[in-house]
Amino acid sequence: MRVRAGARPRGRGGHPRLPEGRRAGRVAVAGVVCALTVVLLPPAQSGASTAGGGPGPSAAPDAGRVPEQPQGESRRPVTVPGQPGGATAECEDPEASLRPSDVSGPAVRRIKDRAYLIAGVDQNSFRWGYRNPATGDLAGFDIDLVRAIAQDILGPGGKVVFRTIPTNQRIPALQQRKVDIVVRTMTVNCDRIKRVAFSTAYFQAGQQVLVPQGSSVTGYNSTLHGKRVCTADGSTGEAELRQASHGARVTTVPNQLDCLVRLQLGEVDAVVTDNALAAGQAAQDPSVRLVGEPFTREPYGVAMHRADEDLVRRVNRVLEDYRRGGDDSLWTQAYEKWLAADLKGISGPPEPKYTSD
Repeated sequence: MRVRAGARPRGRGGHPRLPEGRRAGRVAVAGVVCALTVVLLPPAQSGASTAGGGPGPSAAPDAGRVPEQPQGESRRPVTVPGQPGGATAECEDPEASLRPSDVSGPAVRRIKDRAYLIAGVDQNSFRWGYRNPATGDLAGFDIDLVRAIAQDILGPGGKVVFRTIPTNQRIPALQQRKVDIVVRTMTVNCDRIKRVAFSTAYFQAGQQVLVPQGSSVTGYNSTLHGKRVCTADGSTGEAELRQASHGARVTTVPNQLDCLVRLQLGEVDAVVTDNALAAGQAAQDPSVRLVGEPFTREPYGVAMHRADEDLVRRVNRVLEDYRRGGDDSLWTQAYEKWLAADLKGISGPPEPKYTSD
């Protein structure tokens, strides 16, 4: 993986020279991160990785960024998916989604006729969606959910074409129909439901601050004043920092993992991201830690095109099955496999919320 170090002095072999006191222990850790991202594909031209042998679509041209809007405006009028006639309503509960159904409408038939599902995912988020360095295969909590959706629609062994997309291309990828679904730790909020449709929430996270050990930053507060803070372009973290930066100097990058690399290189002082992602990064790198408390509520949902109501209902039916069974549910099995070691204290998935249709 290539990291731009800006004007930082160069050491032997042209590598960035880390600040004194930050070098020890970083070389081995950075190697672990690079191993996970050695196959990183260019933003919005990610091509396809096929599971199950199905053909993949060709790479698509770059799409312009759709700016995120600040959060905290949940009561402004928005068109809520699932309301009769696309009626306008106050956005009081963006997590409410269409009721589950197994009816095959146009979107589901399109996937069946094609014989594979196209899923937008991450390959840089440890435990969620990442490349296993030993096999090169995509793995993680989100990847398991994609496979469950594909199996429900296409049957056992259902084929998936994974398209790795950066944070700020999640919505454009759906709007331009480069993918059928996005399963990429994507928060459901009032701004996004105007542009894409979501399933019910399948996980609950929150924004938090990641810093090096020994940092004077104590959380999302005044201790960020004058600090260099990194967050992903198009993320909830960016929207929060735009609304209240606490005097920080904010840097955005295409993918959240880029922030960890910059933190390791000493180019930023802190990272604002979902604690669910940061917990995995802290597990990779013992020289960083989460500080403070989560300062937002981040329900993750499966995102789809606004017109694909039958697919939204089908995914919600899959999630109903995924949650069913309590401690023996597929959700719990995935949590224990991927997340429990680093993100403790999660008792189960969020309760689904549905619209009144």
